[in-house]
Amino acid sequence: MKKQVTISVFLFFFLFSVDVFGKNGIELRRNLVVQAVEKTAPAVVNIKAAKVVERYSNPFRDFFGDEFFSPFFSDIFPGYKQKFIEQSLGSGVIIDGTKRLVLTNAHVIMGASNIKVKLLDGREFKADLVGCDPDFDVALLKLRGKGKLPEAKMGTSKDLMVGETVIAIGNPYGFSHTVTTGVVSALNRSIRTKQGTYFGFIQTDAAINPGNSGGPLLNILGEVIGINTAIYAKAQGIGFAIPIDKAKNVIYELIHYGKVQPVWLGIFGQDVDPQIASYLRLKSPSGFLVTEVIPSLPAQKQGIKPGDVIVSINGQEIQDKEDYIRYLLNTTSESRLRIRLIREGKLYETSPLAPAPFTFDEAAHLIKKKWGFWGKFIKDHIVVTKVYPNSPASDLGLREGDLIYRIGGVRLKSKHDIFRAYIRYRLERRVMLVVVRQGRMYYVRMHIG
Repeated sequence: MKKQVTISVFLFFFLFSVDVFGKNGIELRRNLVVQAVEKTAPAVVNIKAAKVVERYSNPFRDFFGDEFFSPFFSDIFPGYKQKFIEQSLGSGVIIDGTKRLVLTNAHVIMGASNIKVKLLDGREFKADLVGCDPDFDVALLKLRGKGKLPEAKMGTSKDLMVGETVIAIGNPYGFSHTVTTGVVSALNRSIRTKQGTYFGFIQTDAAINPGNSGGPLLNILGEVIGINTAIYAKAQGIGFAIPIDKAKNVIYELIHYGKVQPVWLGIFGQDVDPQIASYLRLKSPSGFLVTEVIPSLPAQKQGIKPGDVIVSINGQEIQDKEDYIRYLLNTTSESRLRIRLIREGKLYETSPLAPAPFTFDEAAHLIKKKWGFWGKFIKDHIVVTKVYPNSPASDLGLREGDLIYRIGGVRLKSKHDIFRAYIRYRLERRVMLVVVRQGRMYYVRMHIG
């Protein structure tokens, strides 16, 4: 009798679970990760970006191969230069369904002439670029057409915890809407590349592969807390994402200005060498030595003085002037910065300060004052119209009428590029210029100080 009662109770609870939780307990299996994916996946998109590139067509490829022939081909057969279409794959996330705005990485769509976006439900749209900023690796697209689209809920990255569960959704290797999970491995990570140092990343062990770039990193509630942007090629289980709070600041400026306004603190400075480190009683030759403070700008208002050595900003170590410049290139006017500095052997920290916009008017004034020349933009170069005496430009031998095509790594394609070049290279002691005089091209170094 007892055995029959036990079997009956078991059958009752089995039938009850099937009735309440669905076939095979499907509701029990719909955990928080599944719910987060179900909520956000419709707003995750696949991006195909096509761009036109020019390269030399090799008619002897079958006989010699590209590696053998390419170095010589362009000189011997210049007429074989042809245009080709290259396509890149990436991911993105719809952050405003009414305005049809998609957030992605700048490198996903850089140089693209045609951008197509595909949703989970199969719909495909052409996209227009609202704005992008390579220094932040953030781009904003607007999908053509009408009607509200699904959108992801934006979270915050300011309260992220190391060890909490995160979810990545993207388009790795063309496999659409792939979901991976992991944890927040670390916060405030910096990445050093050939292009410079990038700051403030979320590190995660959620699998991120080529094609995931631009896709969302979610918390367990299905909120976007980061934009997947990079993998560490030398290791497995190390991926990086842009914190969504930083991305929000960039989005604001892209919508309102079409670009991110450059910022600065109003200081000039240099690297710390061993002699300077010894004189200032520093433990090591690292940091950014302040040599000049501009009145009425944020640094001066916070009491920063010449001779101070900046060693960190918002907890990120500043090893040299390159780190300092790269940090500001990754900063918007909405940011608040805590600066740690060494003064007379003691460590100080400023109150949070807001960087000031580095306007083109200020850049123009400083180009004349610090570099010693000015000019007017024509087509794809600057024509030098004024060289100031006793300046780096006059010491170089620059003349009125010279044509400048490049400053450092910045190609002068528009009148604003000279300002961008100054903002990027203002702390350098030497700057490379590509100058054309009387039809001949010269690569020259201008010594700043």
